[in-house]
Amino acid sequence: MKSIAILGSTGSIGTQALSVIAEMSDLKVTSLACGRNIKLLEEQARKFMPAMISVEREEDAKILRENLKELPIEVLSGDEGLMAVAADPKADMVLSALVGMMGIRPTIAAIKAGKDIALANKETLVTAGHLIMPMAKEAGVKILPVDSEHSAIFQSLKGNRQALIRRILLTASGGPFRGMTEEQLANVTLEDALKNPNWSMGKKVTIDSATMINKGLEVMEAHWLFDVPVNRIQVLVHPQSILHSAVEFEDGAIIGQMGPADMRIPIHYAFTYPHRGELSGEPLDLFAVKELTFEHPDMETFYGLQLAFDAQLTGGNMPCVFNSANEAAVAAFLDKKISFTQIPELIGSAMMEIDYEDNPDLDVVLATERDTKAFVKSCIS
Repeated sequence: MKSIAILGSTGSIGTQALSVIAEMSDLKVTSLACGRNIKLLEEQARKFMPAMISVEREEDAKILRENLKELPIEVLSGDEGLMAVAADPKADMVLSALVGMMGIRPTIAAIKAGKDIALANKETLVTAGHLIMPMAKEAGVKILPVDSEHSAIFQSLKGNRQALIRRILLTASGGPFRGMTEEQLANVTLEDALKNPNWSMGKKVTIDSATMINKGLEVMEAHWLFDVPVNRIQVLVHPQSILHSAVEFEDGAIIGQMGPADMRIPIHYAFTYPHRGELSGEPLDLFAVKELTFEHPDMETFYGLQLAFDAQLTGGNMPCVFNSANEAAVAAFLDKKISFTQIPELIGSAMMEIDYEDNPDLDVVLATERDTKAFVKSCIS
């Protein structure tokens, strides 16, 4: 029996993870944490009976304590509660499915507590991979990728020496605006951007997919997960989303992982690794697919992707600047304060204006986040 703690249980990844756990007799939930969706969290608590749950605000925790008073569930709140779930002594594994840089400290807490990490919070590695990966190695804990692309790479490397990697082939659906010109992008609406052709995701990730900035973040994440320089990571636009990514080895062989566009598959693999179990779902019918196509990404029109490569090649705190500026810009776009094309514009401006730090510790990383978001907000206002 493997015990799981989930950070971000009411989000897209968290809810799909719980649907996986519900199918499996050898997995159980020990604790859950979420932001403010206390109605769904209460439903999850009643169904999975964790020993501990946590929410962002104490006033919401008081409501949950009253609503769940007949059950033996401890209800916590704030950063203290989030850290308690991350370091839950009853958990074998922590699923980090938080959105944004708020995942860094809980991930560190889980590593220090000796928990294996199922990582769906790419921003943690993007901004603090230089701290997280050595820490995990020293603690002897596994970091198992949950993003479909990184799970595919991880599976493709199984049984192969990473020293023989020639290239990582990181696939992208291309988002809803594939093929559009810069002029056409200037007219897209929030509603247009929230329509991903293949994947069902949270709003922030969906916008990141539309700008292709999500793929830039995934390039950075792959760099840290697999210790491969970014100049050996090739992004392929693959509209069918059947090949989830692949690895090219020095002998010319390419090994990849295919499957339906179902996030439960990489979640399930992270939970059951190194084994494979059964999972319900519609099997992939390759006869129905008929063809797989691949295109070069348009890194001039979708230049946020190029900015991601530039940020990682610069190193230091620049990936944090890139990510923080994107978070602030996407939040503004979701609030309809800026246009779609202003998202990469603001990122580029932040990368030019924020002071560079060569080897940032955690305090510098978090200070960079604050400074960058303040700069973006000042540009918008």
